[in-house]
Amino acid sequence: MTRNKIIIADDDNLVREAVRQILDMFGYDVTAFDNGQSVVDHVDDSFDVIILDINMPGMDGFETLKALNDRKLEIPVLFLTGAGSMEYAIKALGLGAYDFITKPIDDLELFEATIKRAIEKRRYVLMEHAYTSNLEIKVQEKTKELEENNRLLEEYSKNLEIATVNIILSLQTALEEKDIYTAGHTNRVTEYAVMIGQDMGLSEDEMKVLERAAQLHDIGKLVIDNSAIGKAGPLSLEEWGLVRKHPEVGKNIISHLGFLGREGEIIENHHERLDGKGYPSKRNGSDLDLLTKIITVADSFDAMTSKRCYKENRTKRDAIEEMRNCVGSQFDEKIVNVFVSILETMEEHPE
Repeated sequence: MTRNKIIIADDDNLVREAVRQILDMFGYDVTAFDNGQSVVDHVDDSFDVIILDINMPGMDGFETLKALNDRKLEIPVLFLTGAGSMEYAIKALGLGAYDFITKPIDDLELFEATIKRAIEKRRYVLMEHAYTSNLEIKVQEKTKELEENNRLLEEYSKNLEIATVNIILSLQTALEEKDIYTAGHTNRVTEYAVMIGQDMGLSEDEMKVLERAAQLHDIGKLVIDNSAIGKAGPLSLEEWGLVRKHPEVGKNIISHLGFLGREGEIIENHHERLDGKGYPSKRNGSDLDLLTKIITVADSFDAMTSKRCYKENRTKRDAIEEMRNCVGSQFDEKIVNVFVSILETMEEHPE
């Protein structure tokens, strides 16, 4: 059985030896010193109790206790006090001493009881440390486990979002491919919008929303009668009413997908104008965010430069001139300027 370890420090050889013998008789492993500095130099976590005399040369008992407190070992310290030195005992308790023992030691039973209480105190301290350490380990393990679960959940959610968007895009692409005049429209609008967003220095999150909104901006046409969308001649009032609903229908299609909330707002507004003469809600520029205005420019440019069954396509120069003419009424000036600069650069440096 491992014996409890005790340090005693007293510069009086007779007192130190007497206490050491008593402790040895009680079955303790005793280490004795004649000064406080030696205690500070040799003590470690393996000791259970420290007994200090107060009046020692060099580092006295109070200074030794302060040095031990700095080490944060939390080993109970008992002070040896002579008769008439109760004020010293009070000071020692104020510094954090566990208890004090008067000398000479006359009551061995009381002395042993004091030592046992101190050892029990040390045992509880060590148990608390072990519990805290074990708890910290468990908390770290649980935290790591939660972080991994969160990572997997985020990855799953991200993949689910991507899969959902891809399914919708596949349906939209299939719709566009039915009409040679609209084939590729979504891809071109998305490409234009992304170029504008990058040139304007949008954040990564904003670019993600912009790209998705551009990819899905015409999704409402999935449930609009295709005969109206692809009609070669003028639309009737009823047919025009159906076509004008596609932004709102598009928002409704993706409204149950929470991660596409902002994209839905952009889809609903991509045919609105700065002057409030757009559709479906006649909102004006103050109600339209930057991403909506970007897609409006990209979508309109591709519509103007693409051949449709009901019209001839315009040249790039004509489309640029038309966008500039509509700055302030339909388009945001800054966005038009950025896009025109991109288009001119592409003309100068074709791939």
